[in-house]
Amino acid sequence: VYFIFGVFMNNIPQSMNYIQIEKHGDPEVLKLHSMPVPEPGPGEVLIKVAAAGVNRPDVMQRKGLYPPPPSATDVPGLEVSGTVVSVGQNVSEPPINSEVCALVTCGGYAEYCLAAASICLPVPEKISLVNAAGIPETFFTVWTNVFKRGQLKAGESLLVHGGSSGIGTTAIQLGKAFGATVYTTAGTSDKCEFCNNLGADAAINYREQDFSEEIKRLTEGKGVNVILDMVGGPYFPKNIRLLADEGRLVQIALMQGSKAEVDFRSLLLKRVTLTGSTLRPRSVEEKTKIAQALQKNVWPLLESGAIRPIIHETFPLKQASEAHRLMESSAHIGKILLKPAD
Repeated sequence: VYFIFGVFMNNIPQSMNYIQIEKHGDPEVLKLHSMPVPEPGPGEVLIKVAAAGVNRPDVMQRKGLYPPPPSATDVPGLEVSGTVVSVGQNVSEPPINSEVCALVTCGGYAEYCLAAASICLPVPEKISLVNAAGIPETFFTVWTNVFKRGQLKAGESLLVHGGSSGIGTTAIQLGKAFGATVYTTAGTSDKCEFCNNLGADAAINYREQDFSEEIKRLTEGKGVNVILDMVGGPYFPKNIRLLADEGRLVQIALMQGSKAEVDFRSLLLKRVTLTGSTLRPRSVEEKTKIAQALQKNVWPLLESGAIRPIIHETFPLKQASEAHRLMESSAHIGKILLKPAD
């Protein structure tokens, strides 16, 4: 390999900036460091990162509560968008110079990131390369949980807790696009208004209203068919009571605790299904199937502009600590991104 001024002939540098979690703790532990650019192995591509998404699991990883899998890098970041600059063995798609967005196990908070080739998706035509970084984590999560595990169908109803989050704004849009009635909860009147403008049939300010009573009123006591919840704790028994006959509760996070006291008689009488999942530990093969389903069913909606990732703010990579502070404040609506290039 020939070098010119420390740069590979194919313009991939020897080293890159990345964010290191120097120790577990507050956002200040996120520091900019330098490391060698990784090389793609079989079935992998190397992406020059245009942007990376900031997600709640990144915050948990920073605090030491969500360690990466044993074989993965400890660089945080679960999703990126960018340009493929190198490919490993047995990779024909996506080719070099392709603009893609990708779900990754770790490593997104960097100038370059490895991704499984089969989990890369083309950047939709109406979405900018930077904003495409806000697609993978939420769209993979919503598709697999609401439509696969939750089996939401046209004509049914969906309750989305945390409607102004990245997951929430995605679930509202996809639920409406596939013919469901969508209710949501949010913590301010501004967030509720945003959710309504995004397509929600009703948005309930949980700080000012009892969402249980509101849902009963809105559904005339019948309850909802599917609930997507990331709160857990005290919401768990309320959710079970709010489900309709044959209803499905899909749990994807436990922000207010993993334990609750529940009277399971409602579950028996209404034939309720309880399910839940996490995304990062799943195999490449499983994630590939989700990617293929998204490209078939959801990408046409993104390409047409019918739905889009909601981007709240984009920070320079070196300001990752500021991005985490915003995430933890819950003042944002939609996604927070990091951009390696200023």
